Amino acid sequence: MARVWQQPFLNVFRHFKVDEWKRSAKEGDVTAVMDKILKSTVYRIRGSVSAANYIQLPKSSTQSLGLTGRYLYVLFRPLPTKHFVIHLDVSTEDSQVIRVSFSNLFKEFRSTATWLQFPFICEGRVAVPDLADTATPGTRWTCLQLDLQGILFVYLNRRFRHLKSVRLCASLLVRNLYTSDLCFDPAVTLTGARRDKLAITPMPREMVFPVPKGESWHDHYVHIRFPSNSPGVPRELGLKNCTPPEAEVSLSCEHPDTLAQVGAGDGVHVFAHLPALAPLVLEDVCSQESFLPDPVLRLKGVIGFGGYSTTWALWTKDGAAVVYPCHAVIIVLQIDTGQQRFFLGHTDKVSALALDGSSSLLASAQVQPQSMLWLWDFQTGGCLSMFRSPAHTICSLSFSGSGAVLCGIGKDSHGRMMVVAWGTRRVGVQGRVDVIAKVHTDADIQSWAVAPDDTRMASCGRKSVRLWRLRGGALRSCPVDLGEYHALYFTDLTFSQGQDGPHTLYVSSRSGHILEVDIQHMVVRHARRLLPVKPPGGPHPQKATFTSGPGVTISSLSVSPALCAVGSEDCYLRLWPLDFSAVLLEAEHEGPISSVRFSPDGLRVLSTTSTGHLGFLDVVSREYSVLVRSHAASVLACATAPGRRQLATVARDNSVCIWDLETLQQLYDLTSPVEAPCAVTFHPTQQTLFCGFCSGAVRSFSLAAADALIEHRRHRGAVTSLAVTPDGSFLFSTCSQGILAQYDCVGPRCSVLRVAGNMVCQDTWPNPNALAVSRDSCLLAFVGPSKHTVTIVGTASLDELLRVDIRVLDPAGSHQDSAVAICFGPLPTGHLLVSTSSAKVLVLDSQSGRTIRELSGVHPMACSSLALSEDARLLVTAGDRAIKVWKSPTKVHPGCQVFIGHSEPVQGVSFTPDQQQVLSVGDTVFLWDILASPKTAPQHRVPGSARPHPASDAGLDTAQQEDVGSRAAGLPRCWVPVPSQASPPRLAISATTPEGSDGVSSMSDEEGPNKEGPSAGPFEAPCPLGRVEKKARGAVSEKVTGGPWAHGEPTCPHSQPGADRPRGASVSSAPRPDSYKHFVARFKASWLSKSTLFPAAGMEQLYLKAVVGYNGNGRDNMVWRPDTGFFAYTCGCLVVVEDLHSGSQQHWIGHPEEVSTLALSHDAKVLASASGRGAETARCQIRIWDVSTGTCCRLLSHHDSAVQAMVFSPDDGLLVTLGDYRDCTLAVWSTATYELVSSIRLREPVHGVAFGPWEAAELACVGRGTVTFWLLQQHGADIRLQVHREPVPAEVGASELTALCFGAPPLLYCGSNTGQVCVWDVGSGRCFLVWEADEGEIGVLVCPGARLVTGSNTRRLRLWAVGAVPELRLKGSGARSRTVILERELVLDGAIVSAAFDNRVDMGIVGTTAGTLWYVSWAQGTSNRLVSGHRSKVNEVAFSPDESHCATCGEDGSVRVWSLSSMELVIQFQVLNQSCLCLAWCSPSCGQLGPQQLVAGYSDGTVRIFSVSRTEMELKMHPHSSASTAVAFTADGQTILSGDKDGLVAVSHSRTGLTVRVLRNHQGAPISTIQCRSKEHGDCGVLDADLWLAASGDQRVSIWAAGWQEDRCELVDWLSFAAPTQRLGHPPPTLAAFCPWDGDLLVCAGLGPREELLLYSLRQKQVVETIPLPFFAVSLSLSPGARLVAVGFAEHLLRLLDCESGLAQDFAGHDDTVHLCRFSPSTRLLLTAAHNAILVWEVLAAEAQRPQCPYSCVGSPR
Repeated sequence: MARVWQQPFLNVFRHFKVDEWKRSAKEGDVTAVMDKILKSTVYRIRGSVSAANYIQLPKSSTQSLGLTGRYLYVLFRPLPTKHFVIHLDVSTEDSQVIRVSFSNLFKEFRSTATWLQFPFICEGRVAVPDLADTATPGTRWTCLQLDLQGILFVYLNRRFRHLKSVRLCASLLVRNLYTSDLCFDPAVTLTGARRDKLAITPMPREMVFPVPKGESWHDHYVHIRFPSNSPGVPRELGLKNCTPPEAEVSLSCEHPDTLAQVGAGDGVHVFAHLPALAPLVLEDVCSQESFLPDPVLRLKGVIGFGGYSTTWALWTKDGAAVVYPCHAVIIVLQIDTGQQRFFLGHTDKVSALALDGSSSLLASAQVQPQSMLWLWDFQTGGCLSMFRSPAHTICSLSFSGSGAVLCGIGKDSHGRMMVVAWGTRRVGVQGRVDVIAKVHTDADIQSWAVAPDDTRMASCGRKSVRLWRLRGGALRSCPVDLGEYHALYFTDLTFSQGQDGPHTLYVSSRSGHILEVDIQHMVVRHARRLLPVKPPGGPHPQKATFTSGPGVTISSLSVSPALCAVGSEDCYLRLWPLDFSAVLLEAEHEGPISSVRFSPDGLRVLSTTSTGHLGFLDVVSREYSVLVRSHAASVLACATAPGRRQLATVARDNSVCIWDLETLQQLYDLTSPVEAPCAVTFHPTQQTLFCGFCSGAVRSFSLAAADALIEHRRHRGAVTSLAVTPDGSFLFSTCSQGILAQYDCVGPRCSVLRVAGNMVCQDTWPNPNALAVSRDSCLLAFVGPSKHTVTIVGTASLDELLRVDIRVLDPAGSHQDSAVAICFGPLPTGHLLVSTSSAKVLVLDSQSGRTIRELSGVHPMACSSLALSEDARLLVTAGDRAIKVWKSPTKVHPGCQVFIGHSEPVQGVSFTPDQQQVLSVGDTVFLWDILASPKTAPQHRVPGSARPHPASDAGLDTAQQEDVGSRAAGLPRCWVPVPSQASPPRLAISATTPEGSDGVSSMSDEEGPNKEGPSAGPFEAPCPLGRVEKKARGAVSEKVTGGPWAHGEPTCPHSQPGADRPRGASVSSAPRPDSYKHFVARFKASWLSKSTLFPAAGMEQLYLKAVVGYNGNGRDNMVWRPDTGFFAYTCGCLVVVEDLHSGSQQHWIGHPEEVSTLALSHDAKVLASASGRGAETARCQIRIWDVSTGTCCRLLSHHDSAVQAMVFSPDDGLLVTLGDYRDCTLAVWSTATYELVSSIRLREPVHGVAFGPWEAAELACVGRGTVTFWLLQQHGADIRLQVHREPVPAEVGASELTALCFGAPPLLYCGSNTGQVCVWDVGSGRCFLVWEADEGEIGVLVCPGARLVTGSNTRRLRLWAVGAVPELRLKGSGARSRTVILERELVLDGAIVSAAFDNRVDMGIVGTTAGTLWYVSWAQGTSNRLVSGHRSKVNEVAFSPDESHCATCGEDGSVRVWSLSSMELVIQFQVLNQSCLCLAWCSPSCGQLGPQQLVAGYSDGTVRIFSVSRTEMELKMHPHSSASTAVAFTADGQTILSGDKDGLVAVSHSRTGLTVRVLRNHQGAPISTIQCRSKEHGDCGVLDADLWLAASGDQRVSIWAAGWQEDRCELVDWLSFAAPTQRLGHPPPTLAAFCPWDGDLLVCAGLGPREELLLYSLRQKQVVETIPLPFFAVSLSLSPGARLVAVGFAEHLLRLLDCESGLAQDFAGHDDTVHLCRFSPSTRLLLTAAHNAILVWEVLAAEAQRPQCPYSCVGSPR
């Protein structure tokens, strides 16, 4: 009856009254609008975030629509250029809730056990081209018809029950939703159907779209039916053997001409892309032969316990079974029989379990945020409800005694503790779980217990024991008065049940205390402490007692009516009476105890350990029984023993375990504390186990004697695979260095027969399927010598018989295939199966190498392992976290079934020797039963299945159809087709028969690549993070998250650095990551020149004496070695080496652009510096400097944009350079020859790189969400790289890791852009500690040992005590950050970009973005400036008259006074939010005020006078309305001349600040120069007057004569010239200066069309001489004491002209325009500036004879 009221259809919006929003919900921008096309009201949902703008039915997620109609009709219209999402929650007959989503956001079809995601792709065009107002198919009104029954059946093999909820998310227009069991056709009207007598159900009137008369429905609207063959799917699920489409499933809008449609009309339909087989045969998914029984596999047993937590193990009500999780599977283990029952459905590891008192309800949660909760019917195993928790993560679940209340403990997205209570009374009837109450609390909760009365609860944690009560839909709590025990860390608690209810609460702590709490009075009744006692000299500890002293950490306790069970971290389980008078019983375990629980009858105690052991103690018999053992880490490989039901597994916990496949119990345990096993295999006839280790050792063990037999060390790298011939004659082993070893294993002690180098691929880490032996023991196949080839050799002679090259481009041409796993088929065919990196499986003829079959899209990722049954009827493949079973891979269309359950990638699959079971290993070991023997598999056709489309073969030509037929018959094809998209590409095959072989083979490293076909060109490897760009004698590849090491092999011969990419290759315009760590070169409008006037050695007239400033724009561009005193940093394009004792500097010149980073070798003999790419350079420059001589010994070039970081290996044998976010390249150089040995093209930016100090071969990188570990293996000149990626922990979130450093072995510290520091155990590759170290991004980490320094962009430098961190790694993810102590903190003047400290971290040097280097003393807690400079452009330099100081001003608004003797900063005047544009020092003629005053002009038009002696501002005047661009004191120091951007010159009094005159002669162009000179110049017609000049940007110069005392100022001369040629879009500046050695001359630049200096005679009023220049001058200075002229150019050059001899010399050292040059008054020094770098030159030519100058000049041209 529930279905009757919904027939024949249901208007969902009307039934639920969407317009009232009582039974539905809307969020965000949802409005009702009138649609002009439909002429009715529709709902518009729009917004940039789909998840925040939606309509939801029903209103609450705990409610259900209960709509049973098979078809759901969604009448909607996507908004143009916007994305939309439609979510449907569908309930199945087994009460499983499946989410089905459709969106044009999705790029590909994805599926899990509980979620199907279908992409909505629009590829069509307008059906009627002449309708201009018709929308494209992607934006027209659409009738989306979804067959909910068909979707669940085809894709998940489940039965549809009802539609639970619908959510329509932005951006779209929606008219309505309808459900019905009828399949309507919207293009057919009721009248037309009756008239034409069509067997089609027309659309009801209220559902139809209006169509203009005489036009077609499909011309205006779109009809999408999904699945497209849904009418063929019967209502009864008799077709469950039908193979679902697996590969790319999409809702695609196509033109009708391009699609074989189902249904009438020419509308746009939905179709699903089938897996691309070779050749492509289009057929209906149900038109094939029946598959094996569905399911063909059934999970029989799981070996393991825990996974995420080892605390959850529960008794059933009758005590006959135990419930526990194993990763993503929940297991019910019958104690007496050992049988297992499973709850499957979780997609991630189970984080919490709870079983109600009646054993009817089981609750479980998984770790994946937002935590999903399952409620199961414990008896039937069905899922009653699946819902999302309000808490972000759930760590604990507890049922009340009646099971009516379920409590969950977790944390929200902000990390706050949260308690949620659900009501479960209606879950069995309606599938509803209601939230009764939820509350946030600041109290820490480690354990939770619910009293049997359902209302009282208790929690405990750090410094907290609280009692809770649930009343009136609210949770309230109050703390227990703990008194002196308030500071304890409480770990577990439990109620004791009295006759009239619970009265006592027992609470345990980490300090060994057990408190008895009276819950009526909320006070501590008794407190006892568990202590370890060792008698002096006694060999064994005595039983623990309760006294005073240091306690034993108690992890769990449980109470029965008479006893208390206590589990502690000292590995003991102890039973006490409730008065704790004495220990009654104790049991020692193999690891720390995680939890203890009494059985319901109180006679047995269940215990778990952190090492993955589960067992129970029988109180009556005092016997302990182990139920489950497990590996403590994921399993790498497995092997089965022929003839014996035994399984051997190798795991990352460095253990090898041997299991009994009948009982699933452990038989043997082989553990190596120093070596990691990585491969294992059994001898087929002897009780011998062979094991390979990462050290290269191969050992054999006798299982009968339980002893090691022999060890071989013929491998130089980690053993990757082991294989034994089926007849037991030979053993083969391979290693990561490409070596293949052959052993004679007929006798009990195997011996080495042959060792062949460069045979196997060096791009693999332990992979049991990288080596395979044929069933007749004659052939050996392996991946090698490269990852693109598979080689077959004879097992006895190792003669090469066949080599198959699978290096074939895919149709898109984006990458080349590489072999991943191989296996031989059974005789007589002996086919060889090869899985490739492009998710294909190739079936090859092992004799000729021809392709028998090709399966594409086998898994979403590469198939990591595969196994073929003995009769070749079943193929099992593993990919990601699923395994698939394929029927007869040599058939044309082998169907498959998918099986899930693993929470981590599956590492291997295999059949048991009896072929009755399948094994899969990964996170743990799964044993699957094969339900039907392949020999008796039914071959009948499924009744009612559709026939193939007639047009299926129409797209194939005759030859292709012939090939299809031959392969359908199981025969190898007799010819190879031409590569095309319809047939597989050709495989390159080379079959060879070596002659004269001596049995020891070796593949040459010098063999060049194949010159034919696409393999001859460059390629990109299909790795997730990086692609191989260039390799020289080395290689790299990668393995994604959590996988083992991956290896690489050479792909191209060695070449010179820089030869791998064309010159001038474009740099990618990738967006800059969210990190300040990346170097970004300062923008420059200048370019570098190629002058030929550089002076010869020893003939220089200038000597670079000092550099003022530090480049705060660089990253890690400062190095300091305390033991040698070497100290170097960068300033612009210079490397400055400074003696910290004397302050003397060396300057290493050579870089053409700004230096980004430095690296110093560990022996301090070599310094590497890198500069960015300039406009005239194709690559970045890396220079290698000899520290002892200061000379550049090598020049390297490889990176395209900038070098982000460089690092030397601990032995200084290698140099690693890292490109920035645009370059994304990591290069490895040999320091012996400085040749490039390997280069890796990364797909994502990497922010930092570091070598492990204790291992020269370990390298780590940090980037977006991952830590990448590299292992460099060097053999001679060859470098091999192995890559391993680990994701950042959930505590760090989605932030980027921006800095790293290695600490005490084996620790790696990483900083994030959110201020967190996470600590990694390099050995295990896991993060075990995270703490909040700063509020901003951490850019610098330094940790030589027990102290850690962090520097961030918040300007904070912090010192942390981390000496206790190495001990915390043993605690795993439970480590707490409270042992990390902040010792000191300093706040500097900018973001930290570089740091270097001594080994004790007592003192160091730190660089900031403010351009400052600080000396930091942590002992004193002080910071002192070592080097300081301007942060931005320097605008002016002025010397004091006595030449003891100089002053500079900059764009940062500062005026800085420097001591010329030491170039140290003496005084700084700072004006905020203004730029200081000009500066002048008072002349000496003004007496006592001369050397004491500075005048500066600012961008706001103000002019300020500063007193140097009193370090204060004396006067502020505002003579200009625009920026002041030039300023000068007059000769007497009483008047100030200032010019502004508008061309006005103001005359102001220096004492009063009054402006006495404004000159407007230059109005309209900015004033560039003002200079004053004191001299009586009668030739100018002015007696007893000062001369001064002003120059403006319009090539005009005015000369004035002034008598300031008489208030007289007259124009004497006016110079105006034609504008010069503009090269950069703007003219050069106009420069003018009085000549100091000839009072009649005026020297000008920038006047006229040519590059020259003009010498103008004031007396003759004409140009008397010109001096040619190579470029236009941008700065000019004339020497007062010698006939020298300094000219700066935009081409980064400084030229010195000797007017006496006519000599010209050019000098480099600037990385930008030399916009400033100034001689000192004595001509002893010359200061130049390029942006913010100030260079101090000593003028050697100044010692020549100088003319006597009877006058002085004040001011200088710009």
